[in-house]
Amino acid sequence: MQFSVGGMPANGVAVHTASRAPLDKALANRIVPMASLFAFLHHVAAFALVAALAVEFVLIKGELTVQSARKLLLTDLVFGVSSGVVLVVGLLRVFYFEKGASYYFHSVPFITKLSLFAVVGLLSIYPTVTFLSWRASLKQGLVPAVVAAKISIIRRIVHWELVAVVVILLCAALMARGVGYVGA
Repeated sequence: MQFSVGGMPANGVAVHTASRAPLDKALANRIVPMASLFAFLHHVAAFALVAALAVEFVLIKGELTVQSARKLLLTDLVFGVSSGVVLVVGLLRVFYFEKGASYYFHSVPFITKLSLFAVVGLLSIYPTVTFLSWRASLKQGLVPAVVAAKISIIRRIVHWELVAVVVILLCAALMARGVGYVGA
């Protein structure tokens, strides 16, 4: 029987799925809580990422004011930090917990999920650079001077980021059920 985050097998002999090496009970008792903690951190960061992106979407649709521009800067910071946490904790889960890297890198939904996450990260560069360019105006208490076309582009980017996140969620559900696994 294989070791999984779901708990110890009935016979009490856990096997680390990445290396297939037997784990002693003491080690297994440390890994399960850590895996649960990392799963929790991953999910909290993912929810924060989605929330920040939704808030950005709402804020960028309204009229740009000093207050909304400051909120956009802060929200984009939350988005960036939560994205970093999702990535780092997610990779730690792939390589040190759960089913192991060999499993995940043979899963089409996982590869799709990871690719879309990279696309969202690349798409977010333009809005982030734009929001950061507003800091000088905001320090002076002025509304940033932004042409309508640039705001429109940012709206579309944030919209597509949200679409990609929805597809990432679909991939996570498929991956959790083993759909699209093409492993050996």
